[in-house]
Amino acid sequence: MSRKRTGTSLPPPFLKRISLLPERIAGRKDYPFNLPWLADPEFELNFTAAVTIITGENGTGKSTLIETIAGLSGYDEAGGGKGYRPVDHARAIDTSGSALGEVMRAAWLPKVTNGWFFKAESFFSVARYLDEAARDGGGPPPDYLSESHVEGFLRFFEERLSRQGIYFLDEPESALSPKRQLQLLRLLSRIQSLGRAQVIMATHSPLLMALPNAQVLEISKGGLAAVDYRQTRHFKLYQAFMADPGGFIDDAIADEDTGLF
Repeated sequence: MSRKRTGTSLPPPFLKRISLLPERIAGRKDYPFNLPWLADPEFELNFTAAVTIITGENGTGKSTLIETIAGLSGYDEAGGGKGYRPVDHARAIDTSGSALGEVMRAAWLPKVTNGWFFKAESFFSVARYLDEAARDGGGPPPDYLSESHVEGFLRFFEERLSRQGIYFLDEPESALSPKRQLQLLRLLSRIQSLGRAQVIMATHSPLLMALPNAQVLEISKGGLAAVDYRQTRHFKLYQAFMADPGGFIDDAIADEDTGLF
């Protein structure tokens, strides 16, 4: 009997598009249905590269968008792998992404949904869950928590993102110094060259946004648009600081309008 084939030889992106089903929205007064980028009833987001980077200020809905896409791919809002529920949902878990997922649809070619949803704030709960699941199964635990905080994160990224699948990263830089962000940047570049994985990431980090050949999208009050990373508000803010650190900080402390805040 021939072995069942797994995986695909087609390159990423596997998730080609998400689009809005406006008839399913009962009202747009409450979050997340009042987000500016949902104002267009024909909202559609096309993925054009192996790595898509979404940036924007807090409150614009970038993490909600990541949660929505992850939910459409079968992942829990708290993060982890498919079928995992490592965090107690009886406590405060934001379900905005789940609510938005009910009014969205996804288009795949092919439908590759194996992967991982990484959230920095739930990493330790997920890591403990993986250790316990491995022990229950009689195998050695991955033991990401025995290393330093940063090394555990990076080993996790290295091991998980090397497999074929789709991966969601929500602000991974919150766990990494700028130097360590460069390690993640190199890993993402390797993933692109292997052509086996799709990554969709929300970030504030200009270092990560600078990944060559990545699709960069910025969320603002005007909506969601493709942009060169040099034109993002985050990049311009750091650029203004580096050009004149003293003057920049003086303006920030004085709360003067620089056009960047």
